[in-house]
Amino acid sequence: MGETPALFTGRRWFFPSALLHELDPDAARSGRRPRRTARDWVVDFSCFLLAVVVGATAMEALADNPHVPQGLAVVDQVAGALACAAVWLRRRWPLGLAVAMTPVTFVSDTAGGAGLIALFTLAVHRPFRYVAWVGGINTAFVPLYYWLRPEPDIPYPVAVLFAGLLTVAIVGWGMFVRAKRQLMVSLRDRARRAETEARLRAEQAQRLAREDIAREMHDVLAHRLTLLSVHAGALEFRPDAPPAQTARAAGVIRESAHEALQDLREIIGVLRAGESDDTGRPQPTLAALDTLVTESREAGMKVSLDQRVEDSADVPSSVGRTAYRIVQEGLTNARKHAPGTEVTVTVTGAPGTGLTVGVHNPPPEGEVPPVPGSGQGLIGLTERATLAGGRLQHGHTPQGGFEVRAWLPWG
Repeated sequence: MGETPALFTGRRWFFPSALLHELDPDAARSGRRPRRTARDWVVDFSCFLLAVVVGATAMEALADNPHVPQGLAVVDQVAGALACAAVWLRRRWPLGLAVAMTPVTFVSDTAGGAGLIALFTLAVHRPFRYVAWVGGINTAFVPLYYWLRPEPDIPYPVAVLFAGLLTVAIVGWGMFVRAKRQLMVSLRDRARRAETEARLRAEQAQRLAREDIAREMHDVLAHRLTLLSVHAGALEFRPDAPPAQTARAAGVIRESAHEALQDLREIIGVLRAGESDDTGRPQPTLAALDTLVTESREAGMKVSLDQRVEDSADVPSSVGRTAYRIVQEGLTNARKHAPGTEVTVTVTGAPGTGLTVGVHNPPPEGEVPPVPGSGQGLIGLTERATLAGGRLQHGHTPQGGFEVRAWLPWG
């Protein structure tokens, strides 16, 4: 079969084949008939045995009933035996079997058990309109049945009332089983839709993060390529420039080309959306962390910054920008999910070893209401760190707080 729900893995024998068939979309599309599980065989054999026991009990009652002729008793027993054998067909043709059992049970006492089982199967496997018609006809025949073939030891009103209540109870039980199965199918459908929606939201968050990175890379590359063009033009129009000036222009061209190649490595594979309204905006760097922390403190947050970076002025702008975004998102999350706590921001690193960024906050005091859409920013940060050649991890600490830790290459 196709994609089997994880709930049934390893114990499919415990569930009805009809339920597994409905939960398997491939089987439903192919039109294959569901195969009996071990549970189905046990239930079918039990139903057959119950029909035989009821038929044998009715057979003994027939022998003691003076109102039933001998020939009619023989016909009754033959019809009852065929009805018991037909119980094995109840899963394949529930409606046809229930309709066929209606006249059979009217003329045969020994087929009564098989008739009730057929009615129960119809209530389980078919909509209520079929059950209402067949069950209504069976109930309508009950007074006529006991009028023509009265029970010697039971008063007529009691027999009619008991048979009617038994029919209603069997139909109600079957409808209850059907409702349970439909509930399981609906819950599985809802789980599948929720998984699909969560996957789509994650993909959308990744796409938006890639578009944001593409816009930033566009701005940075435009700046570097402009420097390349200006200094290359100066060398072209001033071939007689002093050697020192030429060497300085060549150094600027070499450095700008190197930085542009670094940025191009990050932008490969990133899809850029339409034109942005904020094109050309100044890009944050590692040096802007002090300003970010100061703004957060002015907004009422408790933030401590521990920055130990060797040669911080030499940190590549793309790495510094990514570190800034990670700290910015970490402070935003702490403000939303742990208001009032003290947030610790650590930034350490050196050329050749990389840049390590950490944002940690303790658990909040008291209950904090959930924020809709939480988690999408962390997905974008993970995507941003991966595209920069680094890695990012986030999660709860053993003490109940939350920590975001990232490593970015610097070399």
